[in-house]
Amino acid sequence: MKLRLLAVLATSLTLAACASNDKSPQVLQADSCKATNKQEIAALFDRWNNSLQTGDPKQVVANYSVDGILLPTLSNKPRLTPAEKEDYFKHFLEKKPVGKIDMSHIQIGCNVALDNGLYTFTFADGTKAAGRYTFTYGWNGDQWMITSHHSSLMPEKAGGKSGKKH
Repeated sequence: MKLRLLAVLATSLTLAACASNDKSPQVLQADSCKATNKQEIAALFDRWNNSLQTGDPKQVVANYSVDGILLPTLSNKPRLTPAEKEDYFKHFLEKKPVGKIDMSHIQIGCNVALDNGLYTFTFADGTKAAGRYTFTYGWNGDQWMITSHHSSLMPEKAGGKSGKKH
């Protein structure tokens, strides 16, 4: 009898707990997810690009989460630590790059956002480099940080010619 009473009590407590947490997904999302929009996420590229203009690698690296990864255009080495990212940007910033988004596709989730697209860098000597990019952002409770950044040069030369047929 005591065992049966204990089972009924446990079931009742479980059901009561479930009923008290009965929230729709929208309410749960509003309670735990950073509200944002595509304009705010697009502005994160401007923040990053403006940090390039300072010429200070530390200011560029400050945009990245401590455990974020950088897969850079002009290096074969993945950059995992802040020191490795700083080393990459020290050399990249010597060219005085200015980035411009040519096409962007932004997707937003709960405390994460993705910005994929095409960008062009113009360097101090007037040369340009067109590339593809992916920025993944995570909300750290205070601000959006880059959690991963992949960049690569366009595989085809201007005019759509490459060594392979598709």
